[in-house]
Amino acid sequence: MQKMTLLALVLSSALVACDGGSSNGDKVTNAKPGAGEPAEIGEVLATVNGTQIGSIDFEQAAARKSPEEGDTLSAEEKRDVLDRLVDEELLYQEALTQGLDKDPKVKKVMVNTLLRQEVYGSVRNSDFSDEELQAYYEAHIDEFIVPEKIQIRRILIKAGAERPSDEAKSLAGDLRGQIVANPGTFKELATKNSEDPYRRRGGDVGFVPRTGKPGLDQSIVDKAFTMDVEAVSEVFETDEGFNIIMVANRRERVERTYQQMKGSVLRKVKNEKLAEMYEQYTDNLLNKGEISVDEEQLSTTEVGSSRRAPAALSPDGAGLTPPTLPSLGAGGEGSAPEGDKAPEADGEGAAPEGAKAPEAGGDQ
Repeated sequence: MQKMTLLALVLSSALVACDGGSSNGDKVTNAKPGAGEPAEIGEVLATVNGTQIGSIDFEQAAARKSPEEGDTLSAEEKRDVLDRLVDEELLYQEALTQGLDKDPKVKKVMVNTLLRQEVYGSVRNSDFSDEELQAYYEAHIDEFIVPEKIQIRRILIKAGAERPSDEAKSLAGDLRGQIVANPGTFKELATKNSEDPYRRRGGDVGFVPRTGKPGLDQSIVDKAFTMDVEAVSEVFETDEGFNIIMVANRRERVERTYQQMKGSVLRKVKNEKLAEMYEQYTDNLLNKGEISVDEEQLSTTEVGSSRRAPAALSPDGAGLTPPTLPSLGAGGEGSAPEGDKAPEADGEGAAPEGAKAPEAGGDQ
């Protein structure tokens, strides 16, 4: 329990440390390694094991506290604020003593804070002109087209040692007959009989473009695109077994204008700029640093699912991942990423785009 409390404090302190801290002198300054000019902390109000707490931090903390009476804090309330800062400094020092600043969670917070301060915070939406964005749209117009898609339902019957090929084909044929007689039974029959990952969804593979879907045999996609909506295929064989498919729905190709996709264009352009700045910033650190790699040891280090150590946790409990670019919504200057989702139809406020084209809606 004590370690978790201290860890939480270090996480918050890592963020606060980017704005200022403690050092020496009456009008005290706080020197940050490699940061150039030291930050002033104001008049010294208290000293904790040699570390001074200044009036600037005190005033910021006091501004967050509402006085019980009148418009200003009483002497007792001001002392409560200072006592809290002293407690936090004591806990922070104890956390450092226990080495919690080396915890992967703390490192992640510090890295992301550094990137927001030194890289991402310097780029604003207003940096990109309308002419620049429109030129990007015209040069990458294929990325803003929603391709034609069809919704595929599938039943797979596998053949193997326990079920000969003839028996598997016969079972698939019986199921197809029931579906042709009553198409509404497809979901129930798929749930009971199909032997692929979509069984739990009643055989619903979702909406798939002509280019296919990872994990789905391309021959199934090719055949589905030759079929009409609500048509049921003949039984056909793939490497996995015998298949029956139905086309449940079709979405036509959609092209959107620049004005419709302006928000998504801005996110893509800004994302590319931030990626470039990230590379420049890290390259500069590499050039200034002293780095050695034991290539022989690296080549002999085995990495596999059975040997891989559990991923270090990020502050929110998710797996620790390399530093990532911030979300590029219209109001999200320098905010944390949400993932590689495609641009949303409304443009503004969506998560950063990935390689996929914008969706008209989610797969059903």
